Amino acid sequence: MTSTATSRDLAPRHDTRPTPYDVGLPVLRLVLGAIMFVHGTQKLFRWFDGGGLKGTGMFFSKAGYPAGETMAAIAGLTETFAGLGVILGLVTPLSGAALVGVMINAISVKWAGSLIGTEGVEFELLIAAAGATLALTGPGRYAVDRFLPVLRDHRTVYGAAAIALSVVLAVVVLLLRD
Repeated sequence: MTSTATSRDLAPRHDTRPTPYDVGLPVLRLVLGAIMFVHGTQKLFRWFDGGGLKGTGMFFSKAGYPAGETMAAIAGLTETFAGLGVILGLVTPLSGAALVGVMINAISVKWAGSLIGTEGVEFELLIAAAGATLALTGPGRYAVDRFLPVLRDHRTVYGAAAIALSVVLAVVVLLLRD
């Protein structure tokens, strides 16, 4: 660059063309969020052939959680709202991290010593990894977070802090199990 460069030449370029992240992240958010929304509403409202609070509460009680219906409501609300948050790209660090916490508990309940197969936890691990990825990377350009001053410019530290919080809360819930 020559010494005759103008301030216009040195200004950052604001490219409005979509990047691969702008196209790919909404696909991940839509699919992951929809899966979690469905699982949450199964627990809460018996939608999509779910057990509702009563049926899911009995499952939670058999899995060793105290107050099974309350735990089912907490899990259902977390999955539903985190799923919606992921879809919309709303408070993405917390939405993605919430899925990590839910999946830590799901893995602990389902774990039978196998990663792959009907007894395996590969699906739960994939959901946890996708949630962590969104918490760390942010939602991309096409998201509600872009309108929130604090989250407009995503910082990896937000996602890392949210994941740390979700892990701590998941461990606290696990400690409540018999």
